[in-house]
Amino acid sequence: MKRYEKFADDIAELIRSGVLAAGQRVPSVRYASQTHGISPSTVFQAYYLLERRGLIRARPRSGYFVNESVIKMTFAAGRLHARPLAEPTPAAQVSESTEVDVSELVFSVLESIKDPNTVPFGSAFPSAGLFPLQRLARSLSSATREMDPSMVVSDLSPGNPALRRQIALRYRVAGLTLAMEELLITNGALEALNLCLQAVTEPGDLVAIEAPAFYACLQVLERLKLKAVEIPVHPQTGIDLEVLEQTLERHPIKACWSMTSFQNPTGATVAESRKRTLVELLRKHQVPLIEDDVYAELYYGQHAPKPAKAFDSEGLVLHCGSFAKSLAPGYRVGWVAAGRYAQKVERLKLMTSLCASMPAQAAIADYLQHGGYDRHLRKLRISLEDQLRAMLGAVARYFPTTTRVSQPTGGYFLWVELPKQIDSLKVFQIALAQGISIAPGPIFSATRRFNHFIRLNYGSPWSDASERAMQTLGKIIRSLMA
Repeated sequence: MKRYEKFADDIAELIRSGVLAAGQRVPSVRYASQTHGISPSTVFQAYYLLERRGLIRARPRSGYFVNESVIKMTFAAGRLHARPLAEPTPAAQVSESTEVDVSELVFSVLESIKDPNTVPFGSAFPSAGLFPLQRLARSLSSATREMDPSMVVSDLSPGNPALRRQIALRYRVAGLTLAMEELLITNGALEALNLCLQAVTEPGDLVAIEAPAFYACLQVLERLKLKAVEIPVHPQTGIDLEVLEQTLERHPIKACWSMTSFQNPTGATVAESRKRTLVELLRKHQVPLIEDDVYAELYYGQHAPKPAKAFDSEGLVLHCGSFAKSLAPGYRVGWVAAGRYAQKVERLKLMTSLCASMPAQAAIADYLQHGGYDRHLRKLRISLEDQLRAMLGAVARYFPTTTRVSQPTGGYFLWVELPKQIDSLKVFQIALAQGISIAPGPIFSATRRFNHFIRLNYGSPWSDASERAMQTLGKIIRSLMA
């Protein structure tokens, strides 16, 4: 263990034991350095680590203070959780292809989150209050005033050049060099994913998807009349590459759709070495990878995980991203780096919706250049990690002892495995009647599996209402065990 990690653990123990109380100032960098005989840089590293863990917060010109919300919500009986939490079991392998028919079930869940009085644990979105909407509005106003009327034509697909340039720069900072010609701006990531799938498949084709998978993926396959072949996802390591390899050998797979980082719903992230293996495996079979990477910016560690696109040398990876989850949920601006399929995707875009909103594109380009995007992202990640710890603590306190739950390192979802006798659709119905929305497991599978699983969204600031809702959920689940 490094010195700064040891010092961070010592401070964390003082917080857990109550010696450092909620809201109390932690030792200054100078005092800690002199008292403990360590360098100021070591103290700073320790405090940065404690910030990422959500235990302390910096206040401008005042120092570091114990995070009140974390202490209030996540420490139970002097510990981070009331009891250890095991991770969920991976999905079993399904060898046959499946016709997809999940939309009615999905629509019923989506309808449940429209009521503003409902606790939105079933939502697919983080709280709008976490985003710099007023600053974005200024960018929108400025960009609209300065917009050249000729952009109505010039900024048709592939999109606003300034925005594409800013996206390309972010790729470059992450270690990926992409040609501008590869980037296309879309109406959110979902349109990008739709276009990509249309570019590489025909009706009736087989597509390898994850199990569990984001329900929008299933709906796209259903609409395009494609068949799903489900590949199990491990809640920690992601898509099962061994099963995928067997599937590619046995079936005429035309595309693979995967969320390789902070997968929805499990939160799993594929290690970089396995992402490289994934790309090589698909290259061997000449199967394009549609990489859904909308949570890429929502990581809790020091560095963002590289996408599978980073290991693509032949243009077989179509990498889809969005600002909806990290900056501007209502602006509906996404993109795709489409590799060898860029021209085909662009033409499909022109045949369907021509272009994404020009003012929205210009506004986000302005914000990325002048608005302090990275500063916003650092605050957002700290907030989400705070909320993760709060919800994990509540699961530990209120849910049955046999409950298993994911431990994500990014995003804002928990994948919760309930006792096997629990029907998550019944939990959904009973909870909704009490003003709580959840996402039941069957909406994440083409074969309607995961009946005793639920997905919970911790993307809203934790509150007394959140805590009460988790307590109520625990009571509902326990009542169904009787």
